[in-house]
Amino acid sequence: MARRALTTTTAAFATTAALLLTACGGSDDKSSDDIKGADKGSSSPSASASATTGGDGPDLGLPKDFKLVFDFDEPSDAKHSAALADAQNYIRALKHGIAQQDPDDPAYQFYSGAQATQYAKSQIEAWVKGGWTITGTDKYYDDEITTLNDGKGVLVSFCRNQAKSYSKEIKTEKILRTEENLDSYQTFRLLMVPPSGSSKVWKTGNIEVIGKAKECRR
Repeated sequence: MARRALTTTTAAFATTAALLLTACGGSDDKSSDDIKGADKGSSSPSASASATTGGDGPDLGLPKDFKLVFDFDEPSDAKHSAALADAQNYIRALKHGIAQQDPDDPAYQFYSGAQATQYAKSQIEAWVKGGWTITGTDKYYDDEITTLNDGKGVLVSFCRNQAKSYSKEIKTEKILRTEENLDSYQTFRLLMVPPSGSSKVWKTGNIEVIGKAKECRR
């Protein structure tokens, strides 16, 4: 339910990343390219909901019947650690918007700019239109973090297994279960834009989601 998958070239993504870092600078610029991705459901882990904002960020609470699992290694580099933490917060915020059924939810806007803001809004709108919310367990793992050539932005990549993350009809509370298959696995790539001004938040400027990710199968 509410799933879409996308494949774009690494070169195209890198070009978009460079443009975003030049023009975005961590702001909530709504203009961007048309890269779109895939999504299904998710929930929150045991970690702090706002790891890099000192608790001053938006509400990222999720339904009790939804568990969001980030099985990531803690980076030794402070910049990478902050970027990874707010990449997780962006995912949490997107799920929060779905649970709240609010395409204009302030949570995802707090943690994103440019194309990633448009992506989150379109995902939430699809769930609202379908009359679905999230339930189950959504897993993210095998993170890789790379500093871009200009030394400013950070590319955060990881796998996802959504086999046990389900859509639930809001009116009937019927859970729409699916069997695990290749569609259950995705690769996420998030361009993280460094904080600007007084903000301490690394914002997701661009997100790419690649479906049928064989390399993510365990």
